[in-house]
Amino acid sequence: MFLVVIVLVLIGAIVYLALSLQTDPVAEALENDEVIKILFVLHDGPQIIWSDLLIYYPVTHGGAIFDIPRNTGAIYRVLKSSSGQNGRTDGIEMVYTELGIKAFTAEIEKLTGTDIPFTVEISLDNFSQLTDMMGGLRIFIPAPVEYRDENVQYLLPSGAINLDGDKIRTYLEYQLPDESQSDIQDRKQNTAVAMLSAFNKNKNTVFTSKVFNRYAKLFEANVDADGLFQLLQQVAEIDADRLSPQTVTGSLRNVDGKSLLFPYYDGQLIKDVVKQTTSALVSTDGIIASRVYVLEIQNGTRTQGLARNTAALLQSAGYEVLSMVNADSDDVAETYIIDHIGNETVAQGLADFIRCKVIQTAEIQSDETLEADTLVDFTIVLGKDFDGRYVR
Repeated sequence: MFLVVIVLVLIGAIVYLALSLQTDPVAEALENDEVIKILFVLHDGPQIIWSDLLIYYPVTHGGAIFDIPRNTGAIYRVLKSSSGQNGRTDGIEMVYTELGIKAFTAEIEKLTGTDIPFTVEISLDNFSQLTDMMGGLRIFIPAPVEYRDENVQYLLPSGAINLDGDKIRTYLEYQLPDESQSDIQDRKQNTAVAMLSAFNKNKNTVFTSKVFNRYAKLFEANVDADGLFQLLQQVAEIDADRLSPQTVTGSLRNVDGKSLLFPYYDGQLIKDVVKQTTSALVSTDGIIASRVYVLEIQNGTRTQGLARNTAALLQSAGYEVLSMVNADSDDVAETYIIDHIGNETVAQGLADFIRCKVIQTAEIQSDETLEADTLVDFTIVLGKDFDGRYVR
């Protein structure tokens, strides 16, 4: 009996120590003012509808959201080929379908070059229920949707409207014959942004202990119920109007009958964009993340399509490109940036992204003297030292 008592005391001491040494990852991140990174996945069974990486800085309530298209292509070593060997070229969705959320998250960490400590999954049925519980999701639809065929009928009005659970399913599921893949991806990402905005709008109701239990049942997360409460409560503070939606960009290729999106520059571009965006969120002045900056790109070389390709590059980084034109000369030796707004911090961030060393500051004009074709924040003049990604 004495030996049994000793063993029980030892077991109790070990359990107590183990519990006391456990750390709450959410609380620890908040205490240290860390950037919070959450992978949200909306799925219908094994099929992904959208997956979005949210990067959120609680100190400033600023954030960015990166859409990960389900057809993002690569050779995924975790997938088996038809011969049973490790490694298969496929869309990233198949990692989720065949191996689940942990393997899927690990591949997105490789893709984006950042660690993702938190994951939150929700099924389409539960997402529809969540939408109704929060009083609908506010979505902007630029043109009315009226589509009918023998099997389905899609009817959605235009404008900024509140969609209930059934309508949000329609919004997510419909595909028009002339609709591009990027349009479909944008629409799906809109629902992710609308969900975050709805949490913000309903935070005083949702985040009470009794009410939140009903919401928690709709999600699957890699943290416990208390951790999920803390996580979503923090995310509900996000300034949705300043949220910067971005996506993985690349070139489409047909592989074994599938249209796969292979990220530009072997995936280095999306890593750079995530790194730059994260740095902007934690910047002390907060200027970089305050709004979307407008660019004009001028091609000062004889390389055809350089301005167009550079526009795609910078749009993927969250800038808006107003125009792409030829420079006055096609023999510009050095790439340079013209700062039209006198913002050294933002100009330097843009320069760092393409490794440009030359920044010129233009004379700042008043709003009354500006003309429509000069309403750009920065002009980039591409020279012969620009290789399409960096100034060499």
